[in-house]
Amino acid sequence: MVLLVNLARVVFAPLLGEFIVFFGVDRATVGIVATLVWLGSAVLRVPTGWLLTRVPRHRVVLGTGVVLVVASGVTASATTVETLMVGAVSMGLASGAYFVAANPLVSELFPDRVGRAMGIHGTASQLAAVGVAPFVTLVLAVGPDLVDRLPFVSAAWQLVFVCVGVAAAVVTLALFVTARSTDLPDAGAADRDLLGAARTEWRVILTGIVILGFTGFVWQGLFNFYELYMVSKGLPATTARNMLTVIFGAGVPAFFLSGRLADKLPRIPYILGVLVSFVVSVFVLTMTTSLVGLVVVTAVVGYVIHSLFPALDAYLLDTLPDESRGSAYSVYSFGMMIFQASGSGAVGTLTDSGYAFDEVFFWFSVGLAVVVAGLIAFQRAGRIPS
Repeated sequence: MVLLVNLARVVFAPLLGEFIVFFGVDRATVGIVATLVWLGSAVLRVPTGWLLTRVPRHRVVLGTGVVLVVASGVTASATTVETLMVGAVSMGLASGAYFVAANPLVSELFPDRVGRAMGIHGTASQLAAVGVAPFVTLVLAVGPDLVDRLPFVSAAWQLVFVCVGVAAAVVTLALFVTARSTDLPDAGAADRDLLGAARTEWRVILTGIVILGFTGFVWQGLFNFYELYMVSKGLPATTARNMLTVIFGAGVPAFFLSGRLADKLPRIPYILGVLVSFVVSVFVLTMTTSLVGLVVVTAVVGYVIHSLFPALDAYLLDTLPDESRGSAYSVYSFGMMIFQASGSGAVGTLTDSGYAFDEVFFWFSVGLAVVVAGLIAFQRAGRIPS
């Protein structure tokens, strides 16, 4: 399930070029489409947190599967950019609600090894990101022949969302059967006050929002335009698309290893070290032009950024107590997602205004460096909760 909901978020990135041609729009418009996916992922996070105070987590997860099926159908049937935007928001809604419900559930299933559990869960999610470029390439290659035989699609890219919808329907049914035969935890039974949880745990929530909000802003703008960014550096279109596989592929071992490291190392210093590495790697990326160099730096960027996600989730979910975990996590998720979602729109707007990709991402890395420096100062002053 996590593979599919993450695929729903990242599948738009390798299709931005297809959208530009099919709908006759510019990069700013498709940047907004990519932003809407992540805004959709943010919108339901707090309402889902409230819902979790009344409904078991696994039932909410099942509901997200149903939403994903419907959203995939809407997106696949889009013939105008406005309908595509509605579909993008809908795909995001499913993913946002899923992560708010599923991440606390996974941490409560394995309370003695939260980092390891989140790493495995994240690895499954990352497999979708790794496979998205080859998956899209395959569908676009065989799609023209199928389009002529299917009355409900008019372009090969629409078949991508048909496949996602069918797979989501099958997996949701499988999850329903599995949940009925599983002894699920009741650690969140006392979590019944969303606003109270936000007031009590605001320091932990704010820490998470600052860390992933600013970092995610840069990451969103980077990976959603990565194919077009690599083309601007002189790579052929096919090679540029497959660079997405490199950047996401590096995330598979990152999730797996970083979750375990988060259980063994002091979490805040480890997270800050990952942030410094990400800033440096993005800065180096803007200065790299050779194919070999781009492959190496792309892999480093992918490994570092994906190391952050399980480490931060382990910190948050292990720090938050049972009586406020789900509610506080939903507030954090909403806050950081709202901020980072605008990264794609910002990059699209800036590049359409005449700024080069290298220039945009150079200044993004400088701005993030300032934020990380502030976090390091707070950590040394003992102001970051642990």
